[in-house]
Amino acid sequence: MITKSAMITICGRPNVGKSTLTNAIVGEKIAIVSNKPQTTRNRISAVVTRGDTQFVLMDTPGFHKPRTRLGDYMVNVVKESVADVDAVMLLIEPIANIGRQEEELIARIKEARVPAVLVINKIDTVEKSALLEVMAVYSAACEFDAIIPISAKNGEGLDELMEQLEKYAVEGPQLFPDDMISDQPEKQICAELVREKLLLCLDKEIPHGIAIEVTKFSERENGIIDMDVTIFCEKASHKGIIIGKQGAMLRRIGELARNDIEAFMGTKVFLQTWVKVKENWRDSMAQLRNFGFSE
Repeated sequence: MITKSAMITICGRPNVGKSTLTNAIVGEKIAIVSNKPQTTRNRISAVVTRGDTQFVLMDTPGFHKPRTRLGDYMVNVVKESVADVDAVMLLIEPIANIGRQEEELIARIKEARVPAVLVINKIDTVEKSALLEVMAVYSAACEFDAIIPISAKNGEGLDELMEQLEKYAVEGPQLFPDDMISDQPEKQICAELVREKLLLCLDKEIPHGIAIEVTKFSERENGIIDMDVTIFCEKASHKGIIIGKQGAMLRRIGELARNDIEAFMGTKVFLQTWVKVKENWRDSMAQLRNFGFSE
């Protein structure tokens, strides 16, 4: 029986591994990942139950210097997520230098007066001796409750991390039902899986100017799901690249996305995709609201 809960924010610079860590703790893919910055756009709450404790882990966008109104929205999401939680995890790479993003996040943590854990990710990429200098630099900058080295990729250090997070659990009713692993609707997670494949298959700036709208999401009596998706991009030239020669790129994206959606939903999926142009939508407040990016 769940008697305790802990609300924990995961924050850090882009590409530090926040979504990979979230998925690793949950044991299921609920947050998309890619090697491109600003993959995560919204705060995603992942729900994990261990023993009598329910953890709500809030995966946030990478903290960066915004260049569009969408970027402003993403940075505000991070700032707001650091307050009113039981603890914050600052996720960093094993580099003995505090960057501007980390400085700003540390300042935000201090301002919010919230307990914080420093989590050094990607330790599988360096010698263990190199971590001592990283720990020393960050310990001098902020009084963290704990410093825990991990590899979100291979699972090293995750048990120790969860033991630390257990200390922040407070008595009270559970916040989400037992069978819930995310606050994101299935439809939204499926849309994000489509966007992940666009990030995977397309180069340079194009994927950052893409938004996904699910226009049909229905289940037949036999359990098969029909899903229609519109991919919005910012330029006509981008539309041609997304579709590809004789539709080859769009077919590839659709096939990769369908495989992941079927694995997530546990049933067969018929996925249809369209591509439309909506110029400069990232700087239009009306369009941002239409795509679900609103305060």
